[in-house]
Amino acid sequence: MTNSSVSQLNADALNKKNQKGTDNKFEIVDGWFCGLTHKSKSKSKSKSKTSASNFEENKLDPQANFMTRCPSPHFSPKEDGADVTLLVVHNISLPPNKFGGDYITDFFLGNLDKDVHPYFETIHEMKVSAHCLIKRDGSLVQYVSFLDKAWHAGVSKYKGRDKCNDFSIGIELEGADDILYTEQQYQTLAVACFSIQQEYPQIKNNIAGHNQIAPGRKTDPGEAFDWEYFYTCLQQV
Repeated sequence: MTNSSVSQLNADALNKKNQKGTDNKFEIVDGWFCGLTHKSKSKSKSKSKTSASNFEENKLDPQANFMTRCPSPHFSPKEDGADVTLLVVHNISLPPNKFGGDYITDFFLGNLDKDVHPYFETIHEMKVSAHCLIKRDGSLVQYVSFLDKAWHAGVSKYKGRDKCNDFSIGIELEGADDILYTEQQYQTLAVACFSIQQEYPQIKNNIAGHNQIAPGRKTDPGEAFDWEYFYTCLQQV
């Protein structure tokens, strides 16, 4: 599957979108997403969870718990004065190419049961995390505060700087390199990125795939991720 064919498959969805875009952004308090706000309304610092109904225009699963917080022990404090200048897009599926369930969350929390699936025997002792995960229905789970370092990048380099964990935010998409991502995922990713950019303006022109910061070692988010379509969604937020 080529990037051009992925873009063509997303064309219909793009044409159906409201060309006025959305007025949504996620509020960030103390490094955590804490809900959905609307530009037309006064901003609220409420830390209550946001239900899927508040994001209805993006057709999220009404049964989904749209935004949840599951703090992971797998993080490091940022050094004083450390800047955040990069956002990294990843994908993950557990077991590989299978979607649903709580295995990704279990993995990032260090609770993955190695007896559930043979693949888990090879990874259950790994200590990794991302700041956020966006599931197939568009719901979002945050594991690490943006004020801290998640363990998502590994050996990596971006624009001459090593150790991308030190200066980046990592967002995982539930997916695989060669399986199309959902419309809901693109919409949530766009709003999440826009919201993060308001806190960390240097990220605006510095969004990269894991494959770009660890070439030859990583391939995600893969050829199925339509960068052109994502940036169009981001521009419409």
